[in-house]
Amino acid sequence: MEELLLNKPGKKIILLGNEAIVRGALEAGVQFVSTYPGTPASDIGDTFFRIAKKAGVYFEYSTNEKVAMEAGIGASFSGLKTLVAMKDFGLNVCLDALGPFVYTGVKGPTVIVVADDPSCYSSAQWEENTRGLALALNMPTLEPADPQECIEFTKLAFQISEKFKIPVMIRTTTRVAHQRAPVRMSNMEYKISNKGKFIKNPKQFVTLPPRVLEMKKELLEKIEKVKEFSEKSPTNYELKRITNKLGIITSGISYLYVREALNELKLGLPILKLGFFYPLPEEKIKNFIKNFKKVLIVEELEPFLEKEVERLAKEANCKLKVIGKELIPEVGEIKPEIVTLAIAKFANCKLKIENSLKIRNWKLKIPKRFPQLCPGCPYWFVFGAIKRAVDPKKVIFGGDIGCYMLAGFPPHLIQDYLFCMGSSIGIAHGIKKATDQKLITFIGDSTFFHAGIPALINTVFNNSNPLIIILDNRTTAMTGHQPHPGAPATQNGLKIENVVKGLGIKNLKVIDPINQEEFIAAIKEFLNKKEVSVIVARRPCVQIKK
Repeated sequence: MEELLLNKPGKKIILLGNEAIVRGALEAGVQFVSTYPGTPASDIGDTFFRIAKKAGVYFEYSTNEKVAMEAGIGASFSGLKTLVAMKDFGLNVCLDALGPFVYTGVKGPTVIVVADDPSCYSSAQWEENTRGLALALNMPTLEPADPQECIEFTKLAFQISEKFKIPVMIRTTTRVAHQRAPVRMSNMEYKISNKGKFIKNPKQFVTLPPRVLEMKKELLEKIEKVKEFSEKSPTNYELKRITNKLGIITSGISYLYVREALNELKLGLPILKLGFFYPLPEEKIKNFIKNFKKVLIVEELEPFLEKEVERLAKEANCKLKVIGKELIPEVGEIKPEIVTLAIAKFANCKLKIENSLKIRNWKLKIPKRFPQLCPGCPYWFVFGAIKRAVDPKKVIFGGDIGCYMLAGFPPHLIQDYLFCMGSSIGIAHGIKKATDQKLITFIGDSTFFHAGIPALINTVFNNSNPLIIILDNRTTAMTGHQPHPGAPATQNGLKIENVVKGLGIKNLKVIDPINQEEFIAAIKEFLNKKEVSVIVARRPCVQIKK
């Protein structure tokens, strides 16, 4: 970690993509960093957490992504170079603040890093593609392919933000964020002040009509200027090969797979690699495709690039055949063998390498093993007590985002719905209003502070009576044991039970779930109450104990 702070231009070190983003931000002179942990973006915050004091950077784990974004907006309005990091779902949470921020523009250059998770390796809810939100927001967006580009694109994003007075998004994916590779460092001046000054400017900072409509016009004018910048940007470049009949357009991690596939197939197809996702360098794309018969678009998830190329082809080459999702799947991450097969079909060439491509067709008889809670995890005691206290077939069980999602797998099988952070309580309230069925719902301590409190207030306000079990393991365990507002390691830590009491909830008990008889008795008692009931199941995560 100390290597990240070295000021040795030209020196090579090995970094994760996430660590490279940190290095790029430091080289850019970042002053303020906020985040809420979420894989695959967690390493960005965790790295800043370890080095922020030495680097002279203000860093915080915020209560949720919206708060992180709002804190970042405040820092930017005060003139600080600001970075806000989150996973894909976090962008949804902060949209209410981010949308107006794109309109107002920045004072201090601001970069938002968002990590998508194709194939949902660490994302339970849905396979999100945040490129669509970047388009909806009219927010300039860069897509790095490797750790070196993570450094360079982060610095470039700050430069674009400063030049055009607009927040800029860097969109990565799991394979970019967790990819490790050698990177070359540049000059860094990280010992700078993290204090700014807010200068009143209601014309910029107050988003009320009719001024907000003027802001939109100004935003669209900025985007046209960024588009001109994109046309000349070295992040968009061509690799010219030996044919002018076929071409490939790609971006992000897909570019590396394309290069690997062409080497394996010994093909010399031209490639246009796009570092800018929005706004696209339209003239560069038109020039690239104007003489081709066919072009293959290699991108993960929804066909955003494909649709744009089809639109541009109507002007530049109306006979061009644009191929994308016919050969590249829209569901799940794409892999090197998928890209190799697609390019082989696209170029009508025979495969000479079979082994790596056939492996996905092997029918291996591997015993099924569901993910399990850690040995000694306090949730074992919670789920065990519940199954002793009630007949699981006669009770509805609500799930939320955290390690306790594993309640839905054997041997527990006590999870009947699961959506987004904090939703367990809101959905429980709706079910209780719609039915007379018994209901127990789970929510973790970090998730409770993130998004559970408004739903709990609504439950009290509208006189509902679910039994809510807040699983307080004293940390944000699933993403790497980051602190949260209720964690004992936090200097100004809040007690969950005090928050619950403050809402006027009388049916409240704090119990160590290892005390099984007490826990079982509380479940039986509270499940029959006519008002909302809360059990705080408090026992530290076993990994903390280790």
